[in-house]
Amino acid sequence: MSTTKRFIIALVFSLPMLVQMILMPWGFMLPGAQYTQFVLTTVVMVVAASPFLRSAWASFKKHHSNMDTLVAIGTITAYCYSIYAMFTNQAVFFESAALVVTFVLLGQVFEERMRKSASSAVEKLINLQAKDAEVIRDGQSMVIPLSEVVVNDIIRVKPGQKIAVDGVITEGTSTIDESMVTGESMPVVKKAGDQVIGATMNSNGTFLFRAEKVGNETMLSQIVDLVKKAQTSHAPIQNLTDKVSDIFVPIVLIIAILTFMVWFAILGASMAVSLIFAVSVLVIACPCALGLATPTALMVGTGRSAKLGILIKNGEVLEAVNDVKTIVFDKTGTITVGKPVVTDIVGDQEATLKIAAALEQSSEHPLAEAILNRAEEDDVKQTFAVTDFAAVEGKGVTAKLDNGQAFVGNAKLLADYDIEADLNAAMVKLQNEAKTVVLVGFNNQIVGLIAIQDAPKETSAAAIQALKDQGLKTIMLTGDNVRVAEAVAKTVGIDQVIADVLPSEKANYVQSFQQAGKVAFVGDGINDAPALTVADVGIAMGSGTDIAIDSGGIILVKNDLRDVSTALELSKKTFNRIKLNLFWAFVYNVLGIPVAAGVFYAAGLTLSPELAGLAMAFSSLSVVISSLLLSKTHLKSRTQPVIAAE
Repeated sequence: MSTTKRFIIALVFSLPMLVQMILMPWGFMLPGAQYTQFVLTTVVMVVAASPFLRSAWASFKKHHSNMDTLVAIGTITAYCYSIYAMFTNQAVFFESAALVVTFVLLGQVFEERMRKSASSAVEKLINLQAKDAEVIRDGQSMVIPLSEVVVNDIIRVKPGQKIAVDGVITEGTSTIDESMVTGESMPVVKKAGDQVIGATMNSNGTFLFRAEKVGNETMLSQIVDLVKKAQTSHAPIQNLTDKVSDIFVPIVLIIAILTFMVWFAILGASMAVSLIFAVSVLVIACPCALGLATPTALMVGTGRSAKLGILIKNGEVLEAVNDVKTIVFDKTGTITVGKPVVTDIVGDQEATLKIAAALEQSSEHPLAEAILNRAEEDDVKQTFAVTDFAAVEGKGVTAKLDNGQAFVGNAKLLADYDIEADLNAAMVKLQNEAKTVVLVGFNNQIVGLIAIQDAPKETSAAAIQALKDQGLKTIMLTGDNVRVAEAVAKTVGIDQVIADVLPSEKANYVQSFQQAGKVAFVGDGINDAPALTVADVGIAMGSGTDIAIDSGGIILVKNDLRDVSTALELSKKTFNRIKLNLFWAFVYNVLGIPVAAGVFYAAGLTLSPELAGLAMAFSSLSVVISSLLLSKTHLKSRTQPVIAAE
């Protein structure tokens, strides 16, 4: 039976006794008096309270105690004594047992509803999936259920439709809204060769794409799975809570027994009055709020991070982030774009680019690809007839273009060709900026320079500054040469650079940094996996390899380096909220016990068992509300401006 149904039953059968308790000063009594209360309470105890009793008994057999132990002992004591009192014509308090169960269940109903609210991010993600897809097979178009889509299917997506699965566009262009999965607010322009994500919304174009990941392999499915695991995980601090509860419950039982003995044997109170104080102690001390403090904050924190495109795998990561002192970054693909691009063209730009593109068309070198991409972007048309193409070992390539001899290569060509003073000065300047300089010449004269670099991402400088604002030290760990690494580090503001590092050495460096405090490592490649695993907190870029993503404790779906700061800030806020919840839950128990035990009876301050149960229910509710406020907390890092790399 669900908690809600048990609560409704308890409420219906205890409500008449609550009415009697309120109206008793005016002479109102239930028909049948004590016998009616006995029947009503028995139903509550058998139907609504039985799970508490079973849980307490199971813990007792294992020589442990839990939160249900206090509720079970308190209600059973009140119920059994009232049966005894009923047959000996003494005062009964059946209503205390029934109302305690009702109010405890009220707290659990609040908890369930808050859990459901906290996990709504997962439900919304699941509901984002398309229900079907238009697949082209054997030249025929057909609409099939999403479950029947297989890898390598060609799928057509029209304006306004959801993308069915993850894949690569093969034909057409469009603008796609990916905010529901990545958290990116601006629509993204996609063309042939670009990746698309299942469940995102196509805006204004029609395109075809090839399915690459279907079913549980899609990004959406993986996000849902990770968020579910994170929300049901335990932070290490939860172990402390469990240990406290294991010790706390026996202590409370001792206090309850002492309370009864003091009132009955020393102060001379009646058995009924003494028992009420003892039961009140048991009920008010029930550490339900302690049990809620960690899981509710975890659910809300990880749910909110998922909406922002940040996947936190478990509670251990949240706790580790709280003490991180140093952030270590891989360079290529993490701080930088991950592929060489043309950054500068010196000389006659169109002529230089046209000559270089003509010679590089037959090359598969990454630098050649960068030149050809720039020519395409600048709409430079190819008009030369290329003949006598030849490679010059260690220097570059040459070819005949129409009526002249052209060449493209590195600085070693200076030994064979002339260069003007201004071009030579420009080349030295570009090299000092750690850019690879390609010399372009025609008829024994160098006519232009093309500078190529794996440039920093536009958001990298802002991301590093946000981390510095949090008081963190930033380090770049890269296999690239020192000049390039230092130039990139200077551009984005990295504190320390360690270059020429072999992939196998990255994990060793991370371990050495850990001697000064906890370390987070941010990377995206296969060679980053050991470092991601060794680090106290591994942060994997969402565009990285599967093995890197598997090794990371936090995944940045949008591949935006600024989300490192957001992930750390939100993790810290979530963990701090857990500590705040635990503090108030424990303080509530400590302060409530003396009142329930009758310490302030002389001052007129007492707490009956039913009021103790109600107070306990609202204590649990307050902890859950505290956790839910995480979804509204302000994140400074989300307001950081984008600072373009120079």
